[in-house]
Amino acid sequence: HVHLGRGLARMHAAGAPAHGSPPPDGPADAWIGLAPMRNEPCASWPEFYAEHRVRPYLRRAVDEGLITQDETAVFEQVCELLPELPGAGEAPSRLHGDLWSGNVHWASDGAWLIDPAAHGGHRETDLAMLALFGCPHLEQVLGAYQEVSPLAEGWRERVGLHQLFPLLVHTVLFGGGYARQAVRAARGALRLR
Repeated sequence: HVHLGRGLARMHAAGAPAHGSPPPDGPADAWIGLAPMRNEPCASWPEFYAEHRVRPYLRRAVDEGLITQDETAVFEQVCELLPELPGAGEAPSRLHGDLWSGNVHWASDGAWLIDPAAHGGHRETDLAMLALFGCPHLEQVLGAYQEVSPLAEGWRERVGLHQLFPLLVHTVLFGGGYARQAVRAARGALRLR
């Protein structure tokens, strides 16, 4: 568990050329599960997260009748809030991009990550996704991470904000239950002001 936390911190610290940049020699048009995912370099994390991680899946969820127009306004308010948040100006990290517990394989010599959707982004997004569906010994993983690379103050309050992306992806792939969870997370993110 300690090895996973420290390894993630080192991977994130390796950095990326920009938020949204694909991995070296990687595609701009990629996938997260069965959902298309655009890797488009942006000048800032708020721009990248709003334009390429929240809004594309939000539009699809609205088009499919999974999220209402009224609920869309909450997500748009969150997108406008992003530049004001602590940690929003962090340098881009190299993310796994689909870091849920099913993509972590535990072995006697540590943990192995599989099935990446790698791109440059905010490291809190990987950690929030790891927490979303439950990860064994998550607090030990996070503690080891913090020893190597401390997170910006208030990171725990921003977990729901960073879960918007995977929740919206799950909404378009699997339906309405995830839509309700995404709306709750967006409303919670508005309290970060």
